[in-house]
Amino acid sequence: MTQFMTGPRGQKLAFSKIDGAGPTVVFLGGFMSDMTGSKAIFLEDWAKARGQAFLRFDYAAHGQSEGVFTEHSVAEWAEDAAAVIAAQTNGDLILIGSSMGGWISLNLGRDMGDRLRGLILIAAAPDFTEDSMLASFTETQKQEIAEQGVTYIPSDYGDPYPISNHLLTDSRRAFVMREPLEFGCPVHMIQGTLDNAVSRDTALRLLDHIQADDLHLTLTKGADHSYSTPPCLAVIQQKLECILES
Repeated sequence: MTQFMTGPRGQKLAFSKIDGAGPTVVFLGGFMSDMTGSKAIFLEDWAKARGQAFLRFDYAAHGQSEGVFTEHSVAEWAEDAAAVIAAQTNGDLILIGSSMGGWISLNLGRDMGDRLRGLILIAAAPDFTEDSMLASFTETQKQEIAEQGVTYIPSDYGDPYPISNHLLTDSRRAFVMREPLEFGCPVHMIQGTLDNAVSRDTALRLLDHIQADDLHLTLTKGADHSYSTPPCLAVIQQKLECILES
């Protein structure tokens, strides 16, 4: 059942949680996605069957949460995630982040210490606002950002994405690739070979950047960025259960 809480900037944030055994599994969704996506629901069903504590939620301006999309940044969505996790969970955590949620998971996880029991990154897109979006903008798009405060980029999932100047500039507060990333827990990275949003080079760069004794990268041949087919979901489940059994 969807519930609501007040976020760090006064907006109502939607979430759904299941009480159960720890550690709590937290799913963090991607850019312009919501907590009703196939991966989130699959993990919730898995948690119900297992009796595992689970949490999913919508960042501000996503899904059922309040907010205007162009007025937010990845740094602010990371603050939303931190607030929901702090208010709705206790004890140890396993973070599962998809795409932008992977970036946010890295941002939050590095400060969690022993509370973080494991990290699963599905097509993680760290620092993408700078290294992917801004780096690929045409001069026309850069001019639109400067003059109008927003430009639009194509999406494989529907209407074009509105990219605001605030998104590009304020998201820099959440960067994770410009300083060391160290984790004392298992880190499992998952990447599809047909992902046209996050490249294999990005995954390899992140693999080299993270410092962890238990670090893995799994490449799934033929999988795209959504990573939501039954075989892909089975891989996510296998990685999750591997962490729980370790």
